[in-house]
Formats: sequence, structure tokens, C-alpha cells
Amino acid sequence: MTVTTTHLHFMTLALRLAAKGRGKTSPNPMVGSLVVKNGGIVGRGYHHGPGQPHAEILALKQAGLHAKGATLYVTLEPCCHLLKRTPPCVPDIIASGVKEVVVAMTDPNPLVKGRGIAALRKAGLIVTTGIAQEGVAELNRAYLHWVTTGRPYVILKAGMTLDGKVATAQGESRWITGPLARRHAHWLRSQVDAVLVGVGTVLKDNPSLTARLSDRPLKLAPEQPLRVVLDSQLRTKPKAKVCAGQDVAKTLIATTNRASGARRRLLELAGAEVVCLAGQSGQVSFLALLRVLGKRGITSLLIEGGSTVNAAVLRAKLVNHVLLYLAPTLMGGQDAKAMIGGRSPKRLAQALSLHHVMVHRIGDDLVVEGDL
Repeated sequence: MTVTTTHLHFMTLALRLAAKGRGKTSPNPMVGSLVVKNGGIVGRGYHHGPGQPHAEILALKQAGLHAKGATLYVTLEPCCHLLKRTPPCVPDIIASGVKEVVVAMTDPNPLVKGRGIAALRKAGLIVTTGIAQEGVAELNRAYLHWVTTGRPYVILKAGMTLDGKVATAQGESRWITGPLARRHAHWLRSQVDAVLVGVGTVLKDNPSLTARLSDRPLKLAPEQPLRVVLDSQLRTKPKAKVCAGQDVAKTLIATTNRASGARRRLLELAGAEVVCLAGQSGQVSFLALLRVLGKRGITSLLIEGGSTVNAAVLRAKLVNHVLLYLAPTLMGGQDAKAMIGGRSPKRLAQALSLHHVMVHRIGDDLVVEGDL
């Protein structure tokens, strides 16, 4: 194999290792690493979670003395700063005796951003970059978006009929999609840092918003997202399921100064955190909420709102990815609830277009997803 082909082969393996940290590493990125010597792997590692050793440190530890003269593959630029829970990786890499470091992509974090690579080169190591960069960027798209914008990566999810309806005129929506699609939706919750609904969904469906592996018997996913409710007037009931079980999953209710102080105190007594944010037309500013979440280290947000919330967040142009479960049914009717509420655009050219569209099947349902 050529040098480039060899680098791509081992970096692809490192990327697969990185993916083992899916849903566990936030607000850190998913990173995988290999130590390769004489064409064979002598060390492997991936980042398991915040406060845990970084991937390259685990790989070097496993390699031990075999690291001397070897090549280190790492999917993201090694860190060199002290503002984190673990020591910087660059000094350990230099001390290990590896002769070359292959990095898939630089880390856009302002604390790193090329400094790790520069430090390795200054120490005399050969550094190659840009190998399998696209795959690493896709795997860490939430982290990359958060670290460059300060806001979480936003996924809008909805279950609907083939003609775009999410509920009947009377509000009935359970269940449009099949059991496999609903199970997938719970898996998706377990992969994000936070899940958001509007107060209308809380009042109508009383959801718990937890990520469940099974319902009978109830088995919760080990990692639970922060539950976020948009509620400009604090109509959420203190006994709502979304306020229960704060030891398992925390709840944040975003409101405005229109809300009653007495209601706020009752919700706080129930265990929820209430945050008052700037309003737009009497509603919570979605941009302000994203900034608050971003400052708390929330890198990804899943929106499971109804048609009103969907319309508001899409209008704000702050949604990054759309994921739609399409059931093989037709509801019909002008009065049925559409996935996106509000007024339709006057011109077809004003419609939102998805990019990088993918379609796959889950049970009897189709899943259509794409970027905005």
C-alpha cells in the first residue's frame, strides 16, 4: 500500500473506535486513536467521557515501549492546553517516542486550533493532517457546531403521515408511527444532550421526555438528556411528568417576564429549573435559549415540538438537521395538524430546502433526513 492508502486504512479504523464513544463524550468530541508499528497495531484507545483519559493517551499506554519509533493515528488534533479536566496530551505524545503523528483534522476549539500540531512539529515529530477529515467532521458535527458558534447543534424530529399530518383536528397523534420508529426515536434521545418541547405538548400529552430502552419493563437509557420546555407563561403543572424524576433527568423550563412568580416558585419546588429569557412577540427567544444551553455545555438539542414550535424554530433559521418519520398512511383534511404550523409562504421559492438528503426504512415507516 502507498503511504496515503496506509494512513487512510488506519485512520478509518481509528474513526470506528471513536464512534464507540457516541452519546457519552459530550461536551467533548468523540476521538479514536491507534499506535501502529511495522504495519501492526500495538495500541488502541477511544475517549470514554468527560474527565476520562483521551484516546491517544489510552493508545500510548497500551502500546507501552512499542510506541518508540511508531506512528500515532488520532482522529482529532491532540490538545496542549490546561483548561480542562485532564492533562494535555501533547507532552505525553512527545515523551512516548513516536516518530510520526497522523491527524484527521485540526480542532477548531480556540484553545487548540493548530497549537497542538505546531507543538508536535516543533518537537521534531512528523505530522500529517487531513486524512479522513470528512468522516471525523460528520461524526463530531454537534461538537464542531457548538465549539464554533457557542450554540448546540439542533435536530428537528417529527413523526407524520405521508401527507404531512402530525395529528387529527381533535389532536389525536398516538401512534402515527410504528413501534420500531418509536424505539429509534428513544435511541435518538439517548444520543443528544437535551430534548425540547413546547408547553402545548406538555399539557396535551404529558410526556416524561426520558430516553427509554424498553417500556415493559421500564428500562431507562444510562444517559438521559436535559428536558427543556418552552413555556412563556409557565402553564406547566408542577405534577407534570416532565417535572418528575429529577434525580434521573433534569428539567429546564424557559419562560419570559410574563410568567407568574408564584407559578415559578411552585415549579422550582417540584425540582425544575426555571430560566427567564428575553421574549419575541411574547414568546421565548429561541436564539437566547440556545445561547444559554451552549454556555452550559449542551452541544446537541433534539426538538420534539408540535406544529407551533416547529414553525417557530424553522422561522428562526436555527435548525441544523431535520429527521422525519413517515408512516404509510394518509390522513387528509385541511383541519388536520400539519408538521409545520403558522402561515404558509406566499411563494414556492420561500420554501425550505433540505440538503444531503438520506432515506431509509425502519419497520413499516420511512425515515427522511437532511441538513438545512
